Amino acid sequence: MNSAAAFVSPDINDSASALALGIDTGGTQTRWALAKANQDIIASGTAAGLTALQLKSQQGRREFAQVFSDLAAAVRSHGHLQTVRVGITGFSDDMRVVILEMLTGILQMPESRIRLGTDIEIAYLDSFKPGTGYLVYAGTGSIAAYIDGSGQFHRAGGRGYLLDDGGSGFWIAREAVRHIWRTEDECPGASRDSLLAQEIFKAIGGDDWDSSKDFMYHRSRGDIGKLALAVAASANADPVAADILKRAGQELARLGMAMCQRFGNKPVVLSGRVLELHPFIAASCRTHLPSEINLRTSICQAHFSAARLAARQLQSIT
Repeated sequence: MNSAAAFVSPDINDSASALALGIDTGGTQTRWALAKANQDIIASGTAAGLTALQLKSQQGRREFAQVFSDLAAAVRSHGHLQTVRVGITGFSDDMRVVILEMLTGILQMPESRIRLGTDIEIAYLDSFKPGTGYLVYAGTGSIAAYIDGSGQFHRAGGRGYLLDDGGSGFWIAREAVRHIWRTEDECPGASRDSLLAQEIFKAIGGDDWDSSKDFMYHRSRGDIGKLALAVAASANADPVAADILKRAGQELARLGMAMCQRFGNKPVVLSGRVLELHPFIAASCRTHLPSEINLRTSICQAHFSAARLAARQLQSIT
Protein backbone atom coordinates (compact mmCIF):
# COMPACT_ATOMS: atom_id res chain seq x y z
CA MET A 1 0.00 0.00 0.00
CA ASN A 2 1.15 3.53 -0.75
CA SER A 3 0.00 5.62 2.17
CA ALA A 4 2.54 8.39 1.85
CA ALA A 5 0.91 11.81 2.02
CA ALA A 6 0.78 13.73 -1.20
CA PHE A 7 1.32 16.89 0.78
CA VAL A 8 1.57 17.85 4.43
CA SER A 9 1.40 21.36 5.82
CA PRO A 10 4.23 22.33 8.14
CA ASP A 11 2.01 23.10 11.12
CA ILE A 12 0.27 19.78 11.78
CA ASN A 13 2.70 18.18 14.19
CA ASP A 14 0.53 19.00 17.21
CA SER A 15 -0.73 15.53 18.14
CA ALA A 16 -3.63 17.05 20.10
CA SER A 17 -5.11 18.74 17.01
CA ALA A 18 -8.58 17.41 16.12
CA LEU A 19 -8.81 16.18 12.54
CA ALA A 20 -11.51 15.07 10.12
CA LEU A 21 -10.83 12.25 7.67
CA GLY A 22 -12.38 11.90 4.24
CA ILE A 23 -12.09 8.64 2.30
CA ASP A 24 -13.07 7.95 -1.30
CA THR A 25 -12.74 4.31 -2.35
CA GLY A 26 -12.77 3.07 -5.92
CA GLY A 27 -12.04 -0.16 -7.71
CA THR A 28 -8.60 1.07 -8.77
CA GLN A 29 -7.53 3.28 -5.86
CA THR A 30 -8.59 4.52 -2.44
CA ARG A 31 -7.83 8.17 -1.71
CA TRP A 32 -7.89 9.91 1.66
CA ALA A 33 -7.55 13.45 2.94
CA LEU A 34 -7.35 15.09 6.36
CA ALA A 35 -8.91 18.44 7.25
CA LYS A 36 -8.95 20.73 10.26
CA ALA A 37 -12.20 22.02 11.73
CA ASN A 38 -11.96 25.10 9.47
CA GLN A 39 -12.04 22.70 6.45
CA ASP A 40 -8.43 23.37 5.46
CA ILE A 41 -6.92 20.22 3.90
CA ILE A 42 -3.62 19.42 5.59
CA ALA A 43 -2.64 16.00 4.21
CA SER A 44 -3.70 13.43 1.64
CA GLY A 45 -2.62 10.06 0.33
CA THR A 46 -3.62 6.88 -1.45
CA ALA A 47 -4.19 3.23 -0.68
CA ALA A 48 -5.20 0.12 -2.59
CA GLY A 49 -8.55 0.05 -4.37
CA LEU A 50 -11.62 -1.27 -2.53
CA THR A 51 -15.25 -2.03 -3.24
CA ALA A 52 -18.02 -2.96 -0.84
CA LEU A 53 -18.50 -6.13 -2.89
CA GLN A 54 -15.35 -7.50 -1.26
CA LEU A 55 -17.34 -7.87 1.94
CA LYS A 56 -19.16 -10.81 0.35
CA SER A 57 -16.19 -13.08 0.99
CA GLN A 58 -13.99 -13.77 4.00
CA GLN A 59 -10.84 -13.03 2.03
CA GLY A 60 -12.37 -9.80 0.78
CA ARG A 61 -13.25 -8.73 4.32
CA ARG A 62 -9.67 -9.35 5.40
CA GLU A 63 -8.37 -7.24 2.52
CA PHE A 64 -10.90 -4.52 3.31
CA ALA A 65 -9.87 -4.44 6.96
CA GLN A 66 -6.16 -4.44 6.11
CA VAL A 67 -6.41 -1.41 3.83
CA PHE A 68 -8.33 0.57 6.45
CA SER A 69 -5.96 -0.52 9.21
CA ASP A 70 -2.94 0.68 7.24
CA LEU A 71 -4.76 3.89 6.33
CA ALA A 72 -5.68 4.54 9.97
CA ALA A 73 -2.06 4.10 11.03
CA ALA A 74 -0.96 6.60 8.38
CA VAL A 75 -3.44 9.32 9.32
CA ARG A 76 -2.96 9.05 13.10
CA SER A 77 0.59 10.37 12.72
CA HIS A 78 -0.91 13.75 11.76
CA GLY A 79 -3.09 14.36 14.81
CA HIS A 80 -6.14 13.23 16.74
CA LEU A 81 -8.81 11.78 14.44
CA GLN A 82 -12.33 12.80 15.49
CA THR A 83 -14.73 12.40 12.55
CA VAL A 84 -14.79 10.36 9.35
CA ARG A 85 -16.79 10.59 6.12
CA VAL A 86 -16.42 7.53 3.86
CA GLY A 87 -17.61 7.08 0.29
CA ILE A 88 -17.39 3.43 -0.79
CA THR A 89 -17.98 2.18 -4.30
CA GLY A 90 -20.63 -0.53 -4.35
CA PHE A 91 -22.00 0.49 -0.95
CA SER A 92 -25.61 -0.25 -0.02
CA ASP A 93 -27.51 0.10 3.24
CA ASP A 94 -27.53 -3.63 3.90
CA MET A 95 -23.75 -3.42 4.34
CA ARG A 96 -23.86 -0.51 6.79
CA VAL A 97 -23.83 -2.54 10.02
CA VAL A 98 -20.92 -4.75 8.94
CA ILE A 99 -18.80 -1.83 7.75
CA LEU A 100 -19.53 0.32 10.79
CA GLU A 101 -18.65 -2.53 13.12
CA MET A 102 -15.35 -2.99 11.31
CA LEU A 103 -14.48 0.72 11.16
CA THR A 104 -15.36 1.51 14.78
CA GLY A 105 -12.80 -1.07 15.82
CA ILE A 106 -10.13 -0.04 13.34
CA LEU A 107 -10.54 3.72 13.78
CA GLN A 108 -11.25 3.47 17.53
CA MET A 109 -14.17 5.87 17.55
CA PRO A 110 -17.94 5.61 18.11
CA GLU A 111 -20.36 4.98 15.25
CA SER A 112 -21.79 8.49 15.63
CA ARG A 113 -18.47 9.93 14.40
CA ILE A 114 -18.41 7.79 11.21
CA ARG A 115 -20.69 8.55 8.26
CA LEU A 116 -20.96 6.14 5.36
CA GLY A 117 -22.30 6.52 1.85
CA THR A 118 -21.40 5.82 -1.73
CA ASP A 119 -18.37 7.31 -3.40
CA ILE A 120 -20.74 8.90 -5.93
CA GLU A 121 -22.67 10.79 -3.25
CA ILE A 122 -19.40 12.31 -2.12
CA ALA A 123 -18.41 13.13 -5.71
CA TYR A 124 -21.79 14.74 -6.37
CA LEU A 125 -21.48 17.03 -3.36
CA ASP A 126 -18.02 17.98 -4.60
CA SER A 127 -19.66 19.30 -7.79
CA PHE A 128 -23.15 20.55 -6.90
CA LYS A 129 -25.45 21.66 -4.15
CA PRO A 130 -28.47 19.32 -3.99
CA GLY A 131 -31.04 19.91 -6.71
CA THR A 132 -28.84 21.97 -8.99
CA GLY A 133 -27.29 19.57 -11.53
CA TYR A 134 -26.26 16.10 -12.59
CA LEU A 135 -22.95 14.36 -12.12
CA VAL A 136 -21.78 11.88 -14.73
CA TYR A 137 -18.83 10.02 -13.25
CA ALA A 138 -16.58 7.57 -15.06
CA GLY A 139 -13.74 5.71 -13.43
CA THR A 140 -13.38 1.97 -13.43
CA GLY A 141 -17.21 2.01 -13.63
CA SER A 142 -19.69 4.70 -14.69
CA ILE A 143 -22.84 6.29 -13.25
CA ALA A 144 -24.95 9.44 -13.32
CA ALA A 145 -26.09 10.90 -10.01
CA TYR A 146 -28.60 13.48 -8.84
CA ILE A 147 -29.34 14.50 -5.26
CA ASP A 148 -32.59 16.41 -5.26
CA GLY A 149 -33.54 19.34 -3.05
CA SER A 150 -34.88 17.04 -0.35
CA GLY A 151 -31.63 15.07 -0.21
CA GLN A 152 -32.87 11.98 -2.04
CA PHE A 153 -30.28 10.22 -4.22
CA HIS A 154 -31.19 9.23 -7.80
CA ARG A 155 -29.05 7.28 -10.23
CA ALA A 156 -28.76 6.22 -13.83
CA GLY A 157 -26.35 3.47 -14.82
CA GLY A 158 -23.86 2.21 -12.29
CA ARG A 159 -25.08 -1.34 -12.87
CA GLY A 160 -21.62 -2.89 -12.77
CA TYR A 161 -19.27 -4.23 -15.39
CA LEU A 162 -21.24 -7.43 -16.09
CA LEU A 163 -24.34 -5.49 -17.12
CA ASP A 164 -23.20 -2.11 -18.36
CA ASP A 165 -20.84 0.60 -17.01
CA GLY A 166 -20.83 2.12 -20.50
CA GLY A 167 -18.03 4.60 -21.11
CA SER A 168 -16.02 3.49 -18.08
CA GLY A 169 -12.40 2.41 -17.99
CA PHE A 170 -13.47 -1.22 -17.80
CA TRP A 171 -15.87 -0.75 -20.74
CA ILE A 172 -13.15 0.88 -22.86
CA ALA A 173 -10.74 -1.95 -22.09
CA ARG A 174 -13.31 -4.65 -22.83
CA GLU A 175 -14.31 -3.03 -26.13
CA ALA A 176 -10.67 -2.90 -27.20
CA VAL A 177 -9.84 -6.51 -26.31
CA ARG A 178 -13.08 -7.71 -27.88
CA HIS A 179 -12.29 -5.88 -31.12
CA ILE A 180 -8.78 -7.30 -31.26
CA TRP A 181 -9.89 -10.91 -30.94
CA ARG A 182 -12.90 -10.57 -33.23
CA THR A 183 -10.55 -9.19 -35.86
CA GLU A 184 -8.18 -12.09 -35.26
CA ASP A 185 -11.10 -14.48 -35.83
CA GLU A 186 -11.71 -12.92 -39.23
CA CYS A 187 -8.11 -12.30 -40.24
CA PRO A 188 -5.49 -14.18 -38.19
CA GLY A 189 -2.35 -12.11 -37.70
CA ALA A 190 -4.10 -8.76 -38.18
CA SER A 191 -3.05 -7.69 -34.69
CA ARG A 192 0.56 -7.44 -35.83
CA ASP A 193 -0.40 -4.36 -37.87
CA SER A 194 -2.61 -2.81 -35.19
CA LEU A 195 -1.12 -0.19 -32.89
CA LEU A 196 -4.06 -0.68 -30.53
CA ALA A 197 -3.42 -4.42 -30.32
CA GLN A 198 0.28 -3.94 -29.73
CA GLU A 199 -0.36 -1.47 -26.88
CA ILE A 200 -2.91 -3.79 -25.30
CA PHE A 201 -0.67 -6.84 -25.61
CA LYS A 202 2.20 -4.91 -24.05
CA ALA A 203 0.01 -4.07 -21.05
CA ILE A 204 -1.32 -7.62 -20.78
CA GLY A 205 2.11 -9.20 -21.11
CA GLY A 206 1.60 -11.40 -24.17
CA ASP A 207 0.08 -11.44 -27.65
CA ASP A 208 -1.54 -14.88 -27.60
CA TRP A 209 -5.11 -15.71 -26.64
CA ASP A 210 -4.08 -17.49 -23.44
CA SER A 211 -2.46 -14.28 -22.16
CA SER A 212 -5.58 -12.23 -22.92
CA LYS A 213 -7.87 -14.88 -21.48
CA ASP A 214 -5.88 -15.15 -18.26
CA PHE A 215 -5.79 -11.37 -17.85
CA MET A 216 -9.46 -10.71 -18.60
CA TYR A 217 -10.85 -13.58 -16.55
CA HIS A 218 -8.50 -13.66 -13.58
CA ARG A 219 -7.41 -10.08 -12.92
CA SER A 220 -9.40 -7.54 -10.92
CA ARG A 221 -11.76 -5.14 -12.62
CA GLY A 222 -9.42 -2.35 -11.58
CA ASP A 223 -6.50 -4.02 -13.37
CA ILE A 224 -8.63 -4.55 -16.46
CA GLY A 225 -9.78 -0.94 -16.35
CA LYS A 226 -6.16 0.20 -16.53
CA LEU A 227 -5.98 -1.25 -20.05
CA ALA A 228 -7.90 1.89 -21.05
CA LEU A 229 -4.54 3.66 -20.76
CA ALA A 230 -3.28 1.54 -23.65
CA VAL A 231 -6.33 2.48 -25.73
CA ALA A 232 -5.69 6.16 -25.07
CA ALA A 233 -1.98 5.79 -25.88
CA SER A 234 -2.84 4.59 -29.39
CA ALA A 235 -5.88 6.80 -30.09
CA ASN A 236 -4.10 9.57 -32.02
CA ALA A 237 -2.74 7.09 -34.58
CA ASP A 238 -5.22 4.22 -34.48
CA PRO A 239 -8.77 4.92 -35.74
CA VAL A 240 -10.24 1.94 -33.86
CA ALA A 241 -8.88 3.19 -30.54
CA ALA A 242 -10.15 6.69 -31.33
CA ASP A 243 -13.59 5.32 -32.14
CA ILE A 244 -13.76 3.41 -28.84
CA LEU A 245 -12.98 6.58 -26.88
CA LYS A 246 -15.55 8.58 -28.83
CA ARG A 247 -18.17 5.91 -28.21
CA ALA A 248 -17.26 6.08 -24.53
CA GLY A 249 -18.16 9.77 -24.61
CA GLN A 250 -21.46 8.91 -26.27
CA GLU A 251 -22.21 6.37 -23.53
CA LEU A 252 -21.56 8.98 -20.85
CA ALA A 253 -23.81 11.48 -22.65
CA ARG A 254 -26.57 8.86 -22.55
CA LEU A 255 -26.35 8.81 -18.76
CA GLY A 256 -26.69 12.58 -18.59
CA MET A 257 -29.69 12.51 -20.93
CA ALA A 258 -31.37 9.85 -18.82
CA MET A 259 -31.32 12.27 -15.89
CA CYS A 260 -32.54 15.20 -18.01
CA GLN A 261 -35.47 13.14 -19.28
CA ARG A 262 -36.48 12.27 -15.71
CA PHE A 263 -35.90 15.55 -13.87
CA GLY A 264 -35.57 18.24 -16.54
CA ASN A 265 -32.59 19.93 -18.12
CA LYS A 266 -29.91 20.96 -15.63
CA PRO A 267 -26.16 21.51 -15.89
CA VAL A 268 -24.06 18.37 -16.23
CA VAL A 269 -20.62 17.86 -14.76
CA LEU A 270 -18.53 15.15 -16.39
CA SER A 271 -15.93 13.84 -13.99
CA GLY A 272 -13.72 10.90 -13.08
CA ARG A 273 -10.36 9.42 -14.02
CA VAL A 274 -11.57 8.38 -17.48
CA LEU A 275 -11.53 12.04 -18.52
CA GLU A 276 -7.78 12.09 -18.06
CA LEU A 277 -7.35 9.45 -20.77
CA HIS A 278 -7.94 11.60 -23.85
CA PRO A 279 -9.83 14.76 -24.96
CA PHE A 280 -11.84 12.63 -27.41
CA ILE A 281 -14.07 11.44 -24.55
CA ALA A 282 -15.27 14.83 -23.28
CA ALA A 283 -15.57 16.19 -26.83
CA SER A 284 -17.76 13.28 -27.86
CA CYS A 285 -19.92 13.66 -24.76
CA ARG A 286 -20.47 17.33 -25.65
CA THR A 287 -21.41 16.37 -29.22
CA HIS A 288 -24.03 13.88 -28.02
CA LEU A 289 -25.71 16.23 -25.54
CA PRO A 290 -28.19 18.90 -26.72
CA SER A 291 -26.52 22.29 -27.05
CA GLU A 292 -28.86 23.86 -24.47
CA ILE A 293 -27.49 21.62 -21.71
CA ASN A 294 -24.52 23.19 -20.00
CA LEU A 295 -21.61 20.76 -19.72
CA ARG A 296 -18.39 21.23 -17.84
CA THR A 297 -15.64 18.83 -16.93
CA SER A 298 -14.11 18.48 -13.49
CA ILE A 299 -11.26 16.47 -12.11
CA CYS A 300 -13.15 15.42 -9.01
CA GLN A 301 -11.30 15.53 -5.70
CA ALA A 302 -13.96 13.58 -3.82
CA HIS A 303 -11.63 12.68 -0.95
CA PHE A 304 -11.11 16.40 -0.32
CA SER A 305 -14.86 16.94 -0.41
CA ALA A 306 -15.36 14.04 2.03
CA ALA A 307 -12.78 15.55 4.38
CA ARG A 308 -14.52 18.92 4.29
CA LEU A 309 -17.88 17.26 5.01
CA ALA A 310 -16.30 15.45 7.96
CA ALA A 311 -14.84 18.78 9.11
CA ARG A 312 -18.33 20.30 9.26
CA GLN A 313 -19.31 17.50 11.61
CA LEU A 314 -16.13 18.17 13.57
CA GLN A 315 -17.15 21.79 14.04
CA SER A 316 -20.32 20.67 15.79
CA ILE A 317 -18.47 18.60 18.40
CA THR A 318 -15.42 20.75 19.12
